[in-house]
Amino acid sequence: MHRGVFGGSFDPPHVGHVGVAAAAGAALDLGVVHLIPTYQQPFKHESHMASGEQRAEMVRLAVADSERLIVDERELRRGGTSYTVDTLEELRRVYPADELTLLVGADTAVDMPSWYRADRLPELANIVVLTRPGAEIPRHPMFQRSVNVPALDVSATEIRERASRGESLAGLVAEPVEAYIVANRLYQQETK
Repeated sequence: MHRGVFGGSFDPPHVGHVGVAAAAGAALDLGVVHLIPTYQQPFKHESHMASGEQRAEMVRLAVADSERLIVDERELRRGGTSYTVDTLEELRRVYPADELTLLVGADTAVDMPSWYRADRLPELANIVVLTRPGAEIPRHPMFQRSVNVPALDVSATEIRERASRGESLAGLVAEPVEAYIVANRLYQQETK
């Protein structure tokens, strides 16, 4: 099977995350795309507003209607800093016969050559850069190709701010995700 790997904070998972993962999955004919909430991103030192369990549950709700997109909690279970190389090595051990493709936004790909053990990444997976509004596709030998995905200009920060004010999140997150955010009072001042 050909598996996509798409990681992020998913705090919360929004229509941009789901749309990009689905579009890349279709364009590359991926059997499944693992959406992997990070425990702690190496380059982002602020803490997540929602817990790992809450973020994983929101991803599950966001992709419930998709056969291709699945939530993968391996980085949350592992804890510590979430290094992509560790995740790909684990996936390679679990699925030795499968082809892996790492999906990375153009804004993130710029820094990829400086990631922890970056030289190992192309040995573990194909690396595909996804278009992102306002970001150029970087050129580097580690990137096999780029894929145009829908330009959905959605910000998790904006969504958290709207949620903190009790505003509607319609069109920004899936309805079940909005219901979960409201029911669990996520992104309110006292949850920090």
